[in-house]
Amino acid sequence: MQHISETSLNDLQSRVQYLRSFIDFTDKDAEALHAARDVVAPLVPFVVDTVYVKLLSFDITAKSFVPRQTGYDGEAPANLADLTLKHPQIAFRKDFLAGYLRKLVTMDYSKPSSWEYLDKVGLMHTGQAGFSHRITKPALRVEYIHCAILLGYVEDILVNAVITHPDLDIDTKNAVARAANKLLWIQNDLFARHYLPSEPVSTDSISLQRPKLLALAVCLLGMGLILGRRL
Repeated sequence: MQHISETSLNDLQSRVQYLRSFIDFTDKDAEALHAARDVVAPLVPFVVDTVYVKLLSFDITAKSFVPRQTGYDGEAPANLADLTLKHPQIAFRKDFLAGYLRKLVTMDYSKPSSWEYLDKVGLMHTGQAGFSHRITKPALRVEYIHCAILLGYVEDILVNAVITHPDLDIDTKNAVARAANKLLWIQNDLFARHYLPSEPVSTDSISLQRPKLLALAVCLLGMGLILGRRL
């Protein structure tokens, strides 16, 4: 049995090693992603447009793109109504996503710098400066719920594109789809680690909640019996 100390997970590279070992993200998975580069590259514009159509279809996600974005010098949208796929600021953000997607199928996953990049992608959405160019810029915060569900949406698009590709054999489809799934789950953790509290849950606090849960369960059971008799 391999021993993993909880404190070691505070170190990025130790954490990544644990995640990779647990989900079995191996060199073969990295090779599968690299082999998919020529398949994914032509799909990037479609994937990016699809993602931003989704992001702009909900006001709670679209509002993140109203403030002026770091590095963008053009005219910022005045309100949500100004946001379209063709707005220059949205086009600017789409370029960042396109670059991220290309990195996923080209990065050297044996290098710590690759995982540092993915970790910074998560950190920068919390309002902290993940990248050096954001240190003096206004805070950008996107709540974790939106980041997590977006990763799932991106994965669905990528996996569907792979498994329906007419020029890939079944073994290649399987290898690429599984590799992408593993990688994006690791990326999800590299978002979550910056949002979720890392303190261990006290067993005392759990025990204090048990009487309340027991009382609720008894109450629901009683209601069920009463309703059952009436029916």
